[in-house]
Amino acid sequence: MESVIVVRDLEKTYRPKQNRKAPEVKAVDRISFKIPRGEFFGLLGPNGAGKTTTIGILTTRVLPTGGQALVDGVDVVRNSVAVKRKIGVVPQVNNLDRNLTGREILLFHAEYFGVPKQERERHAEELLERFQLTERADEKPTGYSGGMAQRLKIARALMHTPSILFLDEPTTGLDPQSRRALWDMLLELHAAGQTIFMTTHYMEEADQLCQRIAIMDHGKLLAMDAPSKLKATVPGGYLVELQVRGHEGSTEALASSLPGLPGVVEVKTQDDRIRLYADRVEGLLANAMRLASDKGVMVTDAHVAEPSLENLFLHLTGRSLRE
Repeated sequence: MESVIVVRDLEKTYRPKQNRKAPEVKAVDRISFKIPRGEFFGLLGPNGAGKTTTIGILTTRVLPTGGQALVDGVDVVRNSVAVKRKIGVVPQVNNLDRNLTGREILLFHAEYFGVPKQERERHAEELLERFQLTERADEKPTGYSGGMAQRLKIARALMHTPSILFLDEPTTGLDPQSRRALWDMLLELHAAGQTIFMTTHYMEEADQLCQRIAIMDHGKLLAMDAPSKLKATVPGGYLVELQVRGHEGSTEALASSLPGLPGVVEVKTQDDRIRLYADRVEGLLANAMRLASDKGVMVTDAHVAEPSLENLFLHLTGRSLRE
């Protein structure tokens, strides 16, 4: 299948503005991946992982330090003007013109990209209807809700019929109802053939929308595959997490004994937390609690989780995606 995005050993380093003598920070650390045409692809990771820098490079707003990125066959550095004509970009910030109406924003964007008058007027009406903005199209976006403003930003990005739609954290700040509504619209857009590249730190969002996900942290890609396949890589499939408190040495003694319990595949510790990765959970929590009591360790909290992207991120990094 044809690759519409090709990234090879992409790298971006920054030197902190506050201290030019400080070591360089690698925002993107030699990442490589390909995205086939027509895919809904998600880049998942916590804030500061390098997602926005990556999308900035692919959309020509950030110059890479090294490596190469091709968008629809065009190098993002050597021919940024051609790349801009092939992409639609929905940034995190609300950059809608406050002096224009919703309809005028769409028409102005299309005119900038050279779309003929009759075509841009027709396309504007289609997109206003698709994104449920027709009734408010002749109002300025200053009166729009967060969800409406985000839908208008997406409609604007589609006005010149781009090959790829880039969305940077598209549902951040939206209420649950607006988020779900936007999910449905994006899925409809993808079903119609649109290639979508989305960054997000919401695991459920990536799981529900994306055909493939790349998990990013500290500038590196840790894993990439379909959500179901990624979740299947969690050792055993299930996670039992214990929050514990004990005297010196008791927690370590408990952690070293837990691998002997039936079903336990792997044990990891971090501060006052013990994580058990298991292939079955029947009776495991009760057995773990009993063993903790025998070792003089108090379990202050415990829960069992089924396979999830959160579990995978925990396993790969030792911390929650939200930390």
